[in-house]
Amino acid sequence: METSMHYPFIYFFYDTNQVLVYRIQALEYITIEEVMREGEWQGYELEPSESFTAFHHEQSTPQQGWSFFMGQEELYQLVEIINDYIQQVITITSAQMVHIVCSESAAGSLRATLAPPKYVIGFPEDLSIGPLWKLDEKRGQAFRDEWLRENINDGMDDFVNRNKLMNTIREIQDIPSNLQIYIWCGYNAEEQCGLRFLLYLLRNKTNEVVLINTGEQQAINHQWNMEMYDIKRMSAKERLIFQQQWESLAQTKDVCRLWLHRQIHAVQENYYDNLIMSTIEQLHKEQGGTDFIQTGEFISELLTRMDAPPNIFFLEYRIRYLVYSGVFELKGIPKSMHHYSVKLRKKPL
Repeated sequence: METSMHYPFIYFFYDTNQVLVYRIQALEYITIEEVMREGEWQGYELEPSESFTAFHHEQSTPQQGWSFFMGQEELYQLVEIINDYIQQVITITSAQMVHIVCSESAAGSLRATLAPPKYVIGFPEDLSIGPLWKLDEKRGQAFRDEWLRENINDGMDDFVNRNKLMNTIREIQDIPSNLQIYIWCGYNAEEQCGLRFLLYLLRNKTNEVVLINTGEQQAINHQWNMEMYDIKRMSAKERLIFQQQWESLAQTKDVCRLWLHRQIHAVQENYYDNLIMSTIEQLHKEQGGTDFIQTGEFISELLTRMDAPPNIFFLEYRIRYLVYSGVFELKGIPKSMHHYSVKLRKKPL
């Protein structure tokens, strides 16, 4: 799609004679949902002799009763174009340091705690699950997104996760060189994988990086008082080691990783299947029969039996796999873990 910038407007040559005009309302990266719900759009029709390169919307009259339709992938590409333009004109933050945490919800909590001016980036992806292959490249992001859309039932619309990931990468690219960077990280697979990816994204920046080690706590449980934790300025050598570890991870197509003995270990996709099956057998014994168990409640029970619980959507994926492979019976529609129940399939006599 041909485009041009006339700040704060972006022109999209949508059809043979149609121009979509989008108005940038704030210098913040947008999401797919925001561009449709809150975006300011107008449609124009080019005159027969008018070219797109010569078009200026101020000299034309917008169409009345106008609308347009795009598929989800086409809409994602449109949002990426808008965000690329926003990145060209983004303003420098007035904050004196930047905080990065591997959880969007934890980032929201940290923003509420810090006094202004504040600059907090929440990494949106749980990198303990899903492929990491070439994740810093478009093809790797597409590969991961396809796997997530095919297997992880988190209720997100198509391309939403990929859109959030790209926006976060842009935020990291935008960090001014004079800012000190604080990364909050605990001893768990999600944050340790995230830490390595973040340091890889920061590999060409000369900013001082400080690691706030929260120990066994996960991001969502952090108390936002740096004095409570081990704080360490990372040396260039330490950063390089983490970057190289990420480069190794990014060569693999494993989809499940654990934090064991202070290292990231890839495990087989079916790693939790035996526990899932033994747990439901135990619950059936407690029932005194073989009745259906609501999947959300079943996952809650599974989590109580794990020292280091994994991503709950990965557990739900494995439960669905056991349904599809004939180990479990299904009742309901598996559009979310709260919409269906499972039980062990009775073995034929």
